[in-house]
Amino acid sequence: MRMCSIASGSSGNCIYIGTEKTHILVDAGISCKRIENGLKELSITGRDLDGILVTHEHSDHIASLGVLARKYHVPLYMTGGTADAIQRGEMIGRVEPELFHEIREDEPFSLKDLTVLPFTLPHDAAQPVGYRMTDDKSSVAVATDMGKYSDYLVDNLGNLNAILLESNHDLNMLQVGPYPYRLKLRVMGDRGHLSNENAGKLLCRILNDDMKYIFLGHLSKENNYEQLALETVCSQITMGDNPYQAKDFNIRIASRTEISQPVEF
Repeated sequence: MRMCSIASGSSGNCIYIGTEKTHILVDAGISCKRIENGLKELSITGRDLDGILVTHEHSDHIASLGVLARKYHVPLYMTGGTADAIQRGEMIGRVEPELFHEIREDEPFSLKDLTVLPFTLPHDAAQPVGYRMTDDKSSVAVATDMGKYSDYLVDNLGNLNAILLESNHDLNMLQVGPYPYRLKLRVMGDRGHLSNENAGKLLCRILNDDMKYIFLGHLSKENNYEQLALETVCSQITMGDNPYQAKDFNIRIASRTEISQPVEF
């Protein structure tokens, strides 16, 4: 399996996951041109896509969803609540109804040689989910846009080989930063976004000997910066109640502007 962050951040998200047989995107929250350029670096095109998995309806996750669907006739997978919110809000323009495929939390489905498991995330959207993808050798997950984590989420993120996990904000930066008070409360709330500290605490509960790569994603442009996110998460891992140290893992930042180096396992 191969995993690559084409873009991840509060301004737009698009993650590629694939095998030799199957090519999928998780979200399409940046321009179609940027996605096409990212796919080109992976030696594939939009015509090779077998599906786009949509986490939720916010614009930084669906900005070019309609363009890609119309241009490449790519199937779109999302919960019913997300589909209703997108279609009701006319967020992506006219898309052929047959391209929409409704999925349900905790019910796995297959895309060629990948098994996809959607799981619920606590976020202020209609029916948001994260995704775990498994082939016959490995498992990866994308989990962003969540205000908190729980035993349920820990169970869904167990025994992974790679993860892209939200590390959205530094709490101190958020508290003294430029956001209006109500927006600060939203970000910090149980249906908001995961802080650097809580991302590290969650990782402490899901690390395992076979975890090869950790991407820290969905960083806030205003309330975080890469080195701070990395240092905070690594400190939580090294000092936390687990048998590992941060140096035991390949931990990297998923950039909002640049495609990441693809990882394979």
